[in-house]
Amino acid sequence: MAKKKAAKATEKSNGDGGMLRQPAEVAYQAELDALLKADKHDKPPGWRMSPRAVLTYICGGKVGSTTITPKYIGHQRLVEIAISTLITDRALLLIGEPGTAKSWLSEHLTAAINGDSTQVVQGTAGTTEEQIRYTWNYAMLIAHGPSHEALVKSPVFRCMETGSIARFEEITRCASEVQDAAISILSEKRISVPELGVEVPAQKGFSVIATANTRDRGVNDMSAALKRRFNIIVLPTPKAIETEIDIVKKRVADLASNLELKAQLPTDDAVEQVVTIFRELRTGQTLDGKSKLKSPSGVLSTAEAISLLAGSMALAGNFGDGKVGPDDVAAGLLGAVVKDEEKDHVVWSEYLKNVMKKRGSAWRPLFKACEEHS
Repeated sequence: MAKKKAAKATEKSNGDGGMLRQPAEVAYQAELDALLKADKHDKPPGWRMSPRAVLTYICGGKVGSTTITPKYIGHQRLVEIAISTLITDRALLLIGEPGTAKSWLSEHLTAAINGDSTQVVQGTAGTTEEQIRYTWNYAMLIAHGPSHEALVKSPVFRCMETGSIARFEEITRCASEVQDAAISILSEKRISVPELGVEVPAQKGFSVIATANTRDRGVNDMSAALKRRFNIIVLPTPKAIETEIDIVKKRVADLASNLELKAQLPTDDAVEQVVTIFRELRTGQTLDGKSKLKSPSGVLSTAEAISLLAGSMALAGNFGDGKVGPDDVAAGLLGAVVKDEEKDHVVWSEYLKNVMKKRGSAWRPLFKACEEHS
Protein backbone atom coordinates (compact mmCIF):
# COMPACT_ATOMS: atom_id res chain seq x y z
CA MET A 1 0.00 0.00 0.00
CA ALA A 2 2.80 2.39 0.94
CA LYS A 3 4.58 1.60 -2.35
CA LYS A 4 1.43 2.38 -4.34
CA LYS A 5 1.05 5.74 -2.60
CA ALA A 6 4.70 6.58 -3.16
CA ALA A 7 4.40 5.66 -6.83
CA LYS A 8 1.30 7.85 -7.12
CA ALA A 9 3.09 10.80 -5.52
CA THR A 10 6.07 10.32 -7.88
CA GLU A 11 3.69 10.17 -10.84
CA LYS A 12 2.13 13.48 -9.75
CA SER A 13 5.47 15.19 -9.20
CA ASN A 14 6.74 14.09 -12.63
CA GLY A 15 3.71 15.44 -14.42
CA ASP A 16 3.07 18.71 -12.60
CA GLY A 17 4.69 21.02 -15.16
CA GLY A 18 1.43 22.23 -16.72
CA MET A 19 -0.77 21.78 -13.67
CA LEU A 20 -2.85 24.88 -12.94
CA ARG A 21 -3.22 24.05 -9.26
CA GLN A 22 -0.91 21.54 -7.64
CA PRO A 23 -2.24 19.32 -4.84
CA ALA A 24 -0.67 20.06 -1.47
CA GLU A 25 1.42 16.87 -1.54
CA VAL A 26 3.02 18.02 -4.80
CA ALA A 27 3.43 21.71 -4.00
CA TYR A 28 5.01 20.97 -0.61
CA GLN A 29 6.73 17.70 -1.44
CA ALA A 30 10.16 18.84 -0.19
CA GLU A 31 8.75 19.73 3.24
CA LEU A 32 6.82 16.46 3.47
CA ASP A 33 9.87 14.43 2.48
CA ALA A 34 11.99 16.16 5.13
CA LEU A 35 9.38 15.45 7.80
CA LEU A 36 9.02 11.81 6.75
CA LYS A 37 12.78 11.32 6.89
CA ALA A 38 13.16 12.87 10.34
CA ASP A 39 9.99 11.42 11.91
CA LYS A 40 10.86 9.03 14.75
CA HIS A 41 7.52 9.00 16.56
CA ASP A 42 4.86 6.30 16.45
CA LYS A 43 2.44 6.40 13.53
CA PRO A 44 -1.26 5.46 13.83
CA PRO A 45 -2.49 2.64 11.54
CA GLY A 46 -2.76 3.83 7.94
CA TRP A 47 -0.79 7.04 8.57
CA ARG A 48 2.51 7.71 6.88
CA MET A 49 3.73 10.15 9.53
CA SER A 50 3.16 10.70 13.24
CA PRO A 51 0.66 13.20 14.68
CA ARG A 52 3.55 15.39 15.88
CA ALA A 53 5.00 15.54 12.38
CA VAL A 54 1.57 16.40 10.96
CA LEU A 55 1.27 19.25 13.46
CA THR A 56 4.70 20.59 12.45
CA TYR A 57 3.69 20.45 8.79
CA ILE A 58 0.45 22.36 9.42
CA CYS A 59 1.70 24.94 11.96
CA GLY A 60 5.29 25.30 10.75
CA GLY A 61 8.70 24.69 12.28
CA LYS A 62 12.18 23.50 11.45
CA VAL A 63 13.35 20.00 10.46
CA GLY A 64 17.10 19.83 10.02
CA SER A 65 17.96 22.41 7.39
CA THR A 66 14.41 22.52 6.02
CA THR A 67 12.04 25.27 7.11
CA ILE A 68 8.43 24.09 7.31
CA THR A 69 6.15 26.96 6.35
CA PRO A 70 2.90 27.30 8.35
CA LYS A 71 -0.10 26.18 6.32
CA TYR A 72 -2.64 27.35 8.90
CA ILE A 73 -2.10 30.57 10.82
CA GLY A 74 -4.36 30.46 13.84
CA HIS A 75 -4.96 28.56 17.05
CA GLN A 76 -2.57 25.61 17.25
CA ARG A 77 -4.86 23.89 19.75
CA LEU A 78 -7.58 23.62 17.10
CA VAL A 79 -5.14 21.82 14.80
CA GLU A 80 -4.14 19.48 17.63
CA ILE A 81 -7.81 18.64 18.26
CA ALA A 82 -8.38 18.03 14.55
CA ILE A 83 -5.40 15.66 14.30
CA SER A 84 -6.40 13.84 17.48
CA THR A 85 -9.94 13.37 16.15
CA LEU A 86 -8.63 11.63 13.03
CA ILE A 87 -6.72 9.13 15.19
CA THR A 88 -10.04 7.99 16.70
CA ASP A 89 -13.02 6.47 14.88
CA ARG A 90 -14.76 9.86 14.71
CA ALA A 91 -15.05 11.87 11.52
CA LEU A 92 -14.05 15.55 11.53
CA LEU A 93 -16.26 18.49 10.58
CA LEU A 94 -14.67 21.92 10.04
CA ILE A 95 -17.17 24.78 10.03
CA GLY A 96 -16.76 28.53 9.82
CA GLU A 97 -17.30 31.68 7.83
CA PRO A 98 -16.20 31.72 4.17
CA GLY A 99 -12.45 32.16 3.86
CA THR A 100 -11.48 30.71 7.24
CA ALA A 101 -9.25 28.07 5.56
CA LYS A 102 -11.55 25.07 6.07
CA SER A 103 -10.77 23.48 2.70
CA TRP A 104 -7.13 24.54 2.94
CA LEU A 105 -6.71 22.83 6.31
CA SER A 106 -8.61 19.75 5.12
CA GLU A 107 -6.37 19.41 2.08
CA HIS A 108 -3.13 19.76 4.02
CA LEU A 109 -4.20 17.33 6.74
CA THR A 110 -4.89 14.62 4.16
CA ALA A 111 -1.70 15.44 2.25
CA ALA A 112 0.39 14.98 5.40
CA ILE A 113 -1.42 11.91 6.75
CA ASN A 114 -1.93 9.94 3.51
CA GLY A 115 0.10 11.68 0.83
CA ASP A 116 -3.05 12.06 -1.28
CA SER A 117 -5.45 14.97 -0.87
CA THR A 118 -7.36 14.35 -4.10
CA GLN A 119 -10.04 11.95 -2.82
CA VAL A 120 -12.79 14.59 -2.68
CA VAL A 121 -16.57 14.67 -2.83
CA GLN A 122 -17.67 18.21 -3.70
CA GLY A 123 -21.02 18.98 -2.15
CA THR A 124 -23.49 20.81 -4.39
CA ALA A 125 -27.24 20.86 -4.99
CA GLY A 126 -26.56 18.29 -7.73
CA THR A 127 -24.51 15.85 -5.63
CA THR A 128 -26.12 12.40 -5.61
CA GLU A 129 -25.92 9.45 -3.24
CA GLU A 130 -23.92 7.54 -5.87
CA GLN A 131 -21.12 10.09 -5.59
CA ILE A 132 -20.79 9.19 -1.91
CA ARG A 133 -21.18 5.41 -2.28
CA TYR A 134 -20.74 3.89 -5.75
CA THR A 135 -22.27 3.71 -9.21
CA TRP A 136 -21.84 1.51 -12.28
CA ASN A 137 -20.24 1.52 -15.70
CA TYR A 138 -23.59 1.05 -17.40
CA ALA A 139 -22.16 -0.23 -20.68
CA MET A 140 -20.42 -3.07 -18.83
CA LEU A 141 -23.44 -3.54 -16.57
CA ILE A 142 -25.80 -4.06 -19.53
CA ALA A 143 -23.33 -6.26 -21.39
CA HIS A 144 -22.20 -8.53 -18.55
CA GLY A 145 -24.35 -7.80 -15.53
CA PRO A 146 -23.12 -6.67 -12.08
CA SER A 147 -19.41 -7.32 -11.55
CA HIS A 148 -16.45 -5.87 -9.66
CA GLU A 149 -15.10 -4.58 -12.97
CA ALA A 150 -18.31 -2.63 -13.67
CA LEU A 151 -18.33 -1.04 -10.22
CA VAL A 152 -17.38 2.66 -10.18
CA LYS A 153 -16.18 3.51 -6.69
CA SER A 154 -16.62 6.88 -5.04
CA PRO A 155 -13.68 8.63 -3.33
CA VAL A 156 -15.17 7.55 0.02
CA PHE A 157 -15.34 3.92 -1.15
CA ARG A 158 -11.71 3.99 -2.30
CA CYS A 159 -10.56 5.51 0.99
CA MET A 160 -12.40 2.84 2.96
CA GLU A 161 -10.58 0.14 0.97
CA THR A 162 -7.15 1.72 1.43
CA GLY A 163 -7.57 2.97 5.00
CA SER A 164 -7.11 6.63 4.13
CA ILE A 165 -8.99 9.91 4.60
CA ALA A 166 -11.69 11.20 2.26
CA ARG A 167 -12.69 14.85 2.00
CA PHE A 168 -16.32 16.00 1.79
CA GLU A 169 -16.46 19.67 0.81
CA GLU A 170 -19.47 21.88 1.59
CA ILE A 171 -21.59 19.07 3.01
CA THR A 172 -24.52 21.37 3.77
CA ARG A 173 -24.88 22.17 0.07
CA CYS A 174 -26.11 18.59 -0.45
CA ALA A 175 -29.75 17.58 -0.12
CA SER A 176 -30.71 15.96 3.18
CA GLU A 177 -31.21 12.50 1.67
CA VAL A 178 -27.72 12.65 0.19
CA GLN A 179 -26.23 13.69 3.54
CA ASP A 180 -28.01 10.76 5.18
CA ALA A 181 -26.15 8.35 2.92
CA ALA A 182 -23.06 9.21 4.95
CA ILE A 183 -24.64 8.19 8.27
CA SER A 184 -24.36 4.42 7.76
CA ILE A 185 -20.84 4.77 6.39
CA LEU A 186 -19.68 6.77 9.41
CA SER A 187 -21.54 4.51 11.85
CA GLU A 188 -20.93 1.02 10.49
CA LYS A 189 -17.64 1.80 8.72
CA ARG A 190 -18.64 -0.37 5.77
CA ILE A 191 -20.38 -0.10 2.41
CA SER A 192 -22.85 -2.74 1.29
CA VAL A 193 -23.03 -3.64 -2.42
CA PRO A 194 -26.21 -5.76 -2.59
CA GLU A 195 -25.92 -6.27 -6.36
CA LEU A 196 -22.72 -8.24 -5.74
CA GLY A 197 -23.77 -9.65 -2.38
CA VAL A 198 -20.74 -8.19 -0.60
CA GLU A 199 -19.93 -5.71 2.15
CA VAL A 200 -16.71 -3.70 2.04
CA PRO A 201 -15.34 -2.93 5.54
CA ALA A 202 -13.23 0.16 6.14
CA GLN A 203 -9.56 -0.50 6.82
CA LYS A 204 -7.82 1.07 9.81
CA GLY A 205 -6.94 4.69 9.12
CA PHE A 206 -10.17 5.47 7.27
CA SER A 207 -11.92 8.71 8.18
CA VAL A 208 -13.74 11.65 6.63
CA ILE A 209 -12.99 15.36 6.88
CA ALA A 210 -16.06 17.41 5.99
CA THR A 211 -16.39 21.17 5.69
CA ALA A 212 -19.46 23.37 6.08
CA ASN A 213 -20.00 27.06 5.53
CA THR A 214 -21.89 28.93 8.24
CA ARG A 215 -23.37 31.17 5.54
CA ASP A 216 -25.06 28.02 4.10
CA ARG A 217 -26.29 26.67 7.42
CA GLY A 218 -29.93 27.14 6.44
CA VAL A 219 -29.58 25.63 2.95
CA ASN A 220 -29.66 21.96 3.97
CA ASP A 221 -28.97 21.87 7.67
CA MET A 222 -27.36 18.66 8.89
CA SER A 223 -29.55 16.30 10.89
CA ALA A 224 -28.76 15.67 14.55
CA ALA A 225 -27.99 12.04 13.65
CA LEU A 226 -25.32 13.09 11.16
CA LYS A 227 -23.85 15.74 13.44
CA ARG A 228 -23.35 13.10 16.14
CA ARG A 229 -21.02 11.20 13.80
CA PHE A 230 -18.63 14.15 13.63
CA ASN A 231 -16.33 15.91 16.00
CA ILE A 232 -17.06 19.56 15.14
CA ILE A 233 -14.38 22.27 15.12
CA VAL A 234 -15.28 25.89 14.45
CA LEU A 235 -12.54 27.78 12.61
CA PRO A 236 -12.74 31.47 13.59
CA THR A 237 -11.98 34.46 11.40
CA PRO A 238 -8.63 36.03 12.31
CA LYS A 239 -9.14 38.25 15.37
CA ALA A 240 -6.14 40.50 14.86
CA ILE A 241 -5.69 42.45 11.65
CA GLU A 242 -1.96 41.64 11.76
CA THR A 243 -2.76 37.93 11.56
CA GLU A 244 -5.05 38.43 8.58
CA ILE A 245 -2.44 40.57 6.82
CA ASP A 246 0.17 37.82 7.32
CA ILE A 247 -2.22 35.21 5.87
CA VAL A 248 -3.00 37.37 2.86
CA LYS A 249 0.67 38.14 2.16
CA LYS A 250 1.68 34.49 2.30
CA ARG A 251 -1.15 33.20 0.12
CA VAL A 252 -0.74 35.97 -2.47
CA ALA A 253 2.97 35.17 -2.71
CA ASP A 254 2.16 31.45 -3.14
CA LEU A 255 -0.43 32.18 -5.82
CA ALA A 256 1.86 34.57 -7.67
CA SER A 257 4.61 31.94 -7.76
CA ASN A 258 2.31 29.12 -8.87
CA LEU A 259 0.54 31.20 -11.54
CA GLU A 260 3.80 32.89 -12.62
CA LEU A 261 2.24 36.35 -12.42
CA LYS A 262 4.42 38.94 -14.13
CA ALA A 263 4.22 41.64 -11.49
CA GLN A 264 5.79 42.65 -8.22
CA LEU A 265 4.02 41.58 -5.04
CA PRO A 266 1.66 44.23 -3.62
CA THR A 267 3.26 46.59 -1.13
CA ASP A 268 2.61 46.17 2.59
CA ASP A 269 0.50 49.35 2.49
CA ALA A 270 -1.67 47.98 -0.34
CA VAL A 271 -2.27 44.70 1.51
CA GLU A 272 -3.08 46.53 4.75
CA GLN A 273 -5.54 48.85 3.00
CA VAL A 274 -7.42 45.98 1.32
CA VAL A 275 -7.59 43.96 4.55
CA THR A 276 -8.75 47.04 6.48
CA ILE A 277 -11.55 47.75 3.99
CA PHE A 278 -12.71 44.14 4.04
CA ARG A 279 -12.65 43.88 7.84
CA GLU A 280 -14.53 47.14 8.34
CA LEU A 281 -17.26 46.34 5.83
CA ARG A 282 -17.49 42.76 7.11
CA THR A 283 -17.90 43.77 10.77
CA GLY A 284 -20.01 46.86 10.12
CA GLN A 285 -17.74 49.31 11.92
CA THR A 286 -14.39 51.05 11.55
CA LEU A 287 -11.35 49.49 13.18
CA ASP A 288 -11.37 52.04 15.99
CA GLY A 289 -15.03 51.26 16.68
CA LYS A 290 -16.05 54.92 16.44
CA SER A 291 -18.23 54.69 13.33
CA LYS A 292 -20.95 52.21 12.40
CA LEU A 293 -21.06 51.08 8.78
CA LYS A 294 -23.50 49.30 6.50
CA SER A 295 -22.34 45.87 5.33
CA PRO A 296 -22.69 44.71 1.71
CA SER A 297 -24.47 41.51 0.73
CA GLY A 298 -21.26 39.81 -0.45
CA VAL A 299 -18.83 37.78 1.65
CA LEU A 300 -15.71 39.88 2.17
CA SER A 301 -13.57 37.03 3.45
CA THR A 302 -9.81 36.62 3.72
CA ALA A 303 -9.97 34.39 0.65
CA GLU A 304 -11.66 37.21 -1.31
CA ALA A 305 -8.88 39.61 -0.30
CA ILE A 306 -6.27 37.12 -1.56
CA SER A 307 -8.12 36.71 -4.85
CA LEU A 308 -8.47 40.49 -5.27
CA LEU A 309 -4.75 41.13 -4.80
CA ALA A 310 -3.79 38.27 -7.13
CA GLY A 311 -6.12 39.78 -9.74
CA SER A 312 -4.51 43.18 -9.19
CA MET A 313 -1.11 41.62 -9.89
CA ALA A 314 -2.44 40.11 -13.13
CA LEU A 315 -3.72 43.55 -14.19
CA ALA A 316 -0.44 45.28 -13.32
CA GLY A 317 1.69 42.62 -14.98
CA ASN A 318 -0.19 42.48 -18.27
CA PHE A 319 -1.66 45.96 -18.68
CA GLY A 320 0.54 48.11 -16.44
CA ASP A 321 4.14 48.67 -15.45
CA GLY A 322 4.40 45.53 -13.28
CA LYS A 323 3.78 47.38 -10.02
CA VAL A 324 0.42 47.01 -8.29
CA GLY A 325 -1.01 50.52 -8.10
CA PRO A 326 -4.20 52.07 -6.66
CA ASP A 327 -6.00 51.73 -10.00
CA ASP A 328 -5.34 47.97 -10.11
CA VAL A 329 -6.60 47.48 -6.57
CA ALA A 330 -9.64 49.74 -7.08
CA ALA A 331 -10.78 47.71 -10.09
CA GLY A 332 -10.95 44.59 -7.94
CA LEU A 333 -12.51 46.32 -4.94
CA LEU A 334 -15.57 47.44 -6.85
CA GLY A 335 -16.30 43.91 -8.05
CA ALA A 336 -15.67 42.40 -4.62
CA VAL A 337 -17.94 44.77 -2.71
CA VAL A 338 -20.70 45.44 -5.24
CA LYS A 339 -22.44 42.22 -6.25
CA ASP A 340 -24.93 43.59 -8.79
CA GLU A 341 -27.25 44.99 -6.15
CA GLU A 342 -28.40 48.58 -5.71
CA LYS A 343 -27.91 48.25 -1.95
CA ASP A 344 -24.23 47.44 -2.39
CA HIS A 345 -23.65 50.55 -4.52
CA VAL A 346 -25.06 52.65 -1.69
CA VAL A 347 -22.92 50.86 0.92
CA TRP A 348 -19.76 51.35 -1.14
CA SER A 349 -20.47 55.01 -1.94
CA GLU A 350 -21.10 55.81 1.73
CA TYR A 351 -17.90 54.03 2.75
CA LEU A 352 -15.86 56.01 0.21
CA LYS A 353 -17.26 59.38 1.31
CA ASN A 354 -17.51 58.83 5.05
CA VAL A 355 -14.44 56.70 5.75
CA MET A 356 -11.82 56.51 3.00
CA LYS A 357 -12.02 60.17 2.03
CA LYS A 358 -11.22 61.23 5.60
CA ARG A 359 -8.20 58.97 6.07
CA GLY A 360 -5.50 61.36 4.92
CA SER A 361 -2.77 61.40 2.32
CA ALA A 362 -1.79 57.71 2.56
CA TRP A 363 -5.28 56.69 1.42
CA ARG A 364 -5.81 59.51 -1.09
CA PRO A 365 -4.55 57.65 -4.25
CA LEU A 366 -6.73 54.61 -3.56
CA PHE A 367 -9.74 56.79 -2.75
CA LYS A 368 -9.43 58.69 -6.02
CA ALA A 369 -9.03 55.47 -8.01
CA CYS A 370 -12.08 53.91 -6.32
CA GLU A 371 -14.12 57.04 -6.96
CA GLU A 372 -13.23 56.94 -10.67
CA HIS A 373 -14.20 53.27 -10.95
CA SER A 374 -17.46 53.82 -9.07
